[in-house]
Amino acid sequence: MDIKRIVEALLFASDKPMTVKQLQQTFPELEQPEIETLQKAVDEIVEDYATRPVALKKVASGYRFQVKPELSFWVGRLFEEKPPRYSRALLETLAIIAYRQPVTRGDIEDIRGVAVSSNIIRTLLEREWIRIIAHKEVPGRPALYGTTKQFLDYFDLSSLHELPTLQEIKELDLSVASNQQLMQEQSEQQENNRPEVAEQGQDTEFKAEAETFVQSTEE
Repeated sequence: MDIKRIVEALLFASDKPMTVKQLQQTFPELEQPEIETLQKAVDEIVEDYATRPVALKKVASGYRFQVKPELSFWVGRLFEEKPPRYSRALLETLAIIAYRQPVTRGDIEDIRGVAVSSNIIRTLLEREWIRIIAHKEVPGRPALYGTTKQFLDYFDLSSLHELPTLQEIKELDLSVASNQQLMQEQSEQQENNRPEVAEQGQDTEFKAEAETFVQSTEE
């Protein structure tokens, strides 16, 4: 039984990330490989795809195949539907929850200095980027919000420890600005506008709002 080939096929066919434990559970009970054996197979697959346009990436929910960021522009040209766009207020709220969790709605309003719309909280809950993790033991017992694995998966993170620092965000902004200028120069001769890629665009916007939040906490 070629475990590595089976693991690669399972990860390729799955429509969501898979953990090593989940991979193990797909095998018949009496033929399940050891976790260490499966992890070795996964690590070898990661190395195999290191120079390919598709990578095996570890995110919060497990491992998944995904197109490498530098090729997302070209893949985005396959899709006519524009990705959803989110307001600055929503992304700023999400950044505060990510960096300060667990927080109440009142905590968010204190940091932002303005009221938080119920629609913003509802949208974040519906997207499953945040969840209620507890209730604060004060009068009214307001909900305490935190981020989810879906949030980490969407923004290509394996844990909250990978959230960018202010310096990393600034460097990212410089890199993005440089790439955007290059793409603009390359597309000046084209009649159609450049399509947007949801993950890349939202990731950049979130990090921009995160920078605003981090700067405010340093003042």
